[in-house]
Amino acid sequence: MSSNPVAETVSSLMPRAKEELTALVAFKSVADFDQFPRSESVGAANWIAAALRAEGFQDVDLLDTPDGTQSVYGYLPGPEGAKTVLLYAHYDVQPPLDEDGWATPPFELTERDGRWYGRGAADCKGGVLMHLLALRALKANGGVPVHVKVIAEGSEEQGTGGLERYAEQHPELLAADTIVIGDAGNFRVGLPTVTATLRGMTLVRVKVDTLEGNLHSGQFGGAAPDALAALIRVLDSLRAEDGSTTVDGLAADGEWAGLVYDEEQFRRDARVLDGVELIGSGSVADRIWARPAVTVLGIDCPPVVGATPSVQAGARALVSLRVPPGVDAAEATKLLQAHLEARTPWGARVGVEQIGQGQAFRADTASPAYRAMADAMAVAYPGEEMQYAGQGGSIPLCNTLAGLYPRAEILLIGLSEPEAQIHAVNESVSPEELERLSVTEALFLRNYAAS
Repeated sequence: MSSNPVAETVSSLMPRAKEELTALVAFKSVADFDQFPRSESVGAANWIAAALRAEGFQDVDLLDTPDGTQSVYGYLPGPEGAKTVLLYAHYDVQPPLDEDGWATPPFELTERDGRWYGRGAADCKGGVLMHLLALRALKANGGVPVHVKVIAEGSEEQGTGGLERYAEQHPELLAADTIVIGDAGNFRVGLPTVTATLRGMTLVRVKVDTLEGNLHSGQFGGAAPDALAALIRVLDSLRAEDGSTTVDGLAADGEWAGLVYDEEQFRRDARVLDGVELIGSGSVADRIWARPAVTVLGIDCPPVVGATPSVQAGARALVSLRVPPGVDAAEATKLLQAHLEARTPWGARVGVEQIGQGQAFRADTASPAYRAMADAMAVAYPGEEMQYAGQGGSIPLCNTLAGLYPRAEILLIGLSEPEAQIHAVNESVSPEELERLSVTEALFLRNYAAS
């Protein structure tokens, strides 16, 4: 790769990229303004806008999206008659979770054992830097051969759909011949991968009430209906004995036909404790890419420390359901809601509120853009061929863009390989992957312009 001028340029830019990622990671841009100040997200958005202006982007703007957040847009004109490519990333991040569980502060980019640690380093502030590096390398080696639009979303992790609705209201803004979503990742470090499918998702809050108020467990326990016990029972009904997701009426027998995910490799990637079994049936790829998966994200109930001997009058849970391609997320939401209502025991009052939703996605991998990407990856990753994988996560914008621009080709690449541990404590990015994927994207843009 080093004999390639584009690769040499990207390599020379990596120290600057580390400084820039350090600055971007320092913004606590969690788009939940009950937890983190809005000013942190505004600061990150302004940083990206300034970076785009410095690269010669026109029409740079902070878009006020309907969910109360901002997405950053910019346009870099290319040669007359050139194709248009949209580059996507998001600057909002997941909360840091247990800050004491981080080896180094979550919002300070820290190098350790050859990786850069920090919340958002891989997901997806590193994606912003990947786009900048690719464009800088092209500018230094003959110019950018396509028109480029960049969109950096401000609320992707919240699933609140602000950018999707904004795009629907302004359909001309993000129109492009090809769209590169920089929010996926290689199957493993060093193995170039495009993500061909995404599971959709629905997020609901379920509340169970049984009493007008808490009661003394000695005086009333045994006959008084316990709301927390009722909630636990209904949540348990979402899984079969082997751990498979079971939502009444929702098919759960999909099969994955692409890349094979070795079970022992998955155990290592997922850091499963010795002796603990994996859940579900079928191959690992079936389970995480082709079938629905329910996760209880949180429960509101008394903490162990300070708990009183009480029968609980009410309890809440936040439940996520990932749905595979071919399943309508809205229909899955209805089935999940009906299941929770039907399975709540003892006549307890139950309410189910939808919080977020996104459709699944399946790419057309036979398109010219995929051939251009395969050729780029072969250069950036010598000796490796591009692989096709699924991703268990959701990027709701993909389906919105596919619906708005049915002729556009959509590719998903990025920095979120398994070692990155995105959404967990000690998230990190591999600088080598950032370098190679920036080279990949630059060469892809060049290949695509010539196709």
